[in-house]
Amino acid sequence: MSPRRNRPKEAGSSGHSADEERADRYGGWQSTENWQNEDWSVRHVAGASAQGKTYRCPGCDQMIPSGLPHVVAWPQHSGVDERRHWHKACWNAKDRRTSRAQRSRNAPRF
Repeated sequence: MSPRRNRPKEAGSSGHSADEERADRYGGWQSTENWQNEDWSVRHVAGASAQGKTYRCPGCDQMIPSGLPHVVAWPQHSGVDERRHWHKACWNAKDRRTSRAQRSRNAPRF
């Protein structure tokens, strides 16, 4: 029996598109949704891929702890600089929420 050979895969040899490979790297899948008359890129991030950082959800103004599955969304016309991390429930309820989250007087602004 000959030893196993570890050869690097050539680009495109896996049969997947570049978008699918990029989505697999982040542990989720990416789609396009229309919200407020704009097209938004929406990436679903698995909990295992969300290690090391915490984010503040713009929908509820609460923290998204490290390791929690969530959604990353940004307008397609502005690019990834406008990415925002949302709880999945907050993203699904974005049309039913008010336009601005109300903070208490002493709450920090992020």
